[in-house]
Amino acid sequence: MRVTQSNLDLNLLLALDVLIEESSVRGAAARLHLSEPAMSRTLGRIRAALGDPVLVRAGRGMVPTPGALAIHADVRELVERARALFLSTGHTDVRTALRTFTAIAYDGLPAMLLPALLARVRAEAPGVRLRFLTEGHQDDPVLREGVADLEIGVIDNQLPEVRVEHLYDERMVGVVRAGHPLLAAAVTPERFAAAEHLIVSRRARMQGPVDRALRDLGLTRTVCATVGSLSSSLFVLRETDLVGLIPGQNRALAQALDLTTFPLPLPLPPLPFGMAWHPRHDADTTHRWLRTAVRELLLDRFEDPGPA
Repeated sequence: MRVTQSNLDLNLLLALDVLIEESSVRGAAARLHLSEPAMSRTLGRIRAALGDPVLVRAGRGMVPTPGALAIHADVRELVERARALFLSTGHTDVRTALRTFTAIAYDGLPAMLLPALLARVRAEAPGVRLRFLTEGHQDDPVLREGVADLEIGVIDNQLPEVRVEHLYDERMVGVVRAGHPLLAAAVTPERFAAAEHLIVSRRARMQGPVDRALRDLGLTRTVCATVGSLSSSLFVLRETDLVGLIPGQNRALAQALDLTTFPLPLPLPPLPFGMAWHPRHDADTTHRWLRTAVRELLLDRFEDPGPA
């Protein structure tokens, strides 16, 4: 069946977006407030229009087909643009909004932000759901393509159509296990460089700004290993004498694992921390609410705490 002007139903785009996201007829039906038989009939119409099964059985569940995954970003963008078009001429009550937002952030941010953000969601926008992706996606145009609705962190997205809001300048701090020998005396650049180090790098890089700052002082350090996530690094640091780095806003997470943080004895440049989104969300009332909530929680509760 070919999609022609006479049989085109734009509601199918919304249903297709939700079906791929949920990978479940039941889940999609609940999201769209339809019965399961009605959702199954809608899936049948989508399959006929696209000439693709869209969802197929995999064990007890269902998974999107490669064809469905290939068009999902385009479908999501069309749905978001249509929503923004209607929202630009009206007002949505966030208390009754039914939305799923996808955010990109480094893996330490949800542990810090999500509990407070979920509490705010429950109080102000109970129909909102949140998904966090790791920042490994940040090299792709995910905001433009609609894969993500918001990016939170150190924003290096240079696409001209992306909105960027600076919130504050973050600073890194050192982190080691409790009772680490490095803490037995003042942490000087020389003592810091003489320790063995662990780096968090999603690209497995063995050097970074710390090494450049040490070179300026005529010093080098030994990097024993790299890991791809901040959370993994904390567990490694807890069981070894390696020295690591974390954003200052994650001190509470380190302390919860009985780790100790300390100011770095190096003049590292601050990291500009903020949010980024696509301008199609500018007039979206619920998206504006999400940006406000993230902004206020970060500034009021998790702003740069300064030296340890």
